[in-house]
Amino acid sequence: MLIAGIPVIVILASTWLWYFVMSGELDLVGALGTSNNGKLIQPPRQAQEAGWESAERTPFSPPIPARWTLVIPLAGDSCGTPCEALLYQARQIHQSLGKEIGRVQRLLVTDGSLSEVTLTVAELSDERPIPESFNAYLESEQRGMEAMQTSPESFKRMFSELGDDPQSWYLMDPSGWVMMRYDSSVNYKDVISDLKFLIKNSNG
Repeated sequence: MLIAGIPVIVILASTWLWYFVMSGELDLVGALGTSNNGKLIQPPRQAQEAGWESAERTPFSPPIPARWTLVIPLAGDSCGTPCEALLYQARQIHQSLGKEIGRVQRLLVTDGSLSEVTLTVAELSDERPIPESFNAYLESEQRGMEAMQTSPESFKRMFSELGDDPQSWYLMDPSGWVMMRYDSSVNYKDVISDLKFLIKNSNG
């Protein structure tokens, strides 16, 4: 009877666990912990519903082929030293992925017109000459990075954590879900570790 009852006990226990997790009465992830270094966003936010568009007014769509995306939000029309340093860090993280570099992309999202953003830095992080404009900076220093713009309201909804840490940036999965946040306390090596883990254990 004990042997026959084991499968029944397992089914009942898993059903009980599923019910309480789905109803929100049990935080299984919080109880067990996770191996990621970024902070999971619950629930994740779909970028296709956020009104992102390119400077040419082309709506955002998930990348093809599927790729993970480092999302750097920029509030306001000035990219100063913190903004440039964050863009530089994202570029270095991307380049450090080696043979997996093609499975990740970088994306800048502004809360207004891309054409109005200016570069206001005394020097670049890599000490190269300062480009004459923000657009020139993207072309020369951030080759391959996509850029999108959206309304201030949409920007605030998607990146609400910026109020607590203006240096926050995000990770978006291959389907367009913004699902993890990194703040200024996270080391770049930890971000690389997360990316390699996700790439290894997903189809994206």
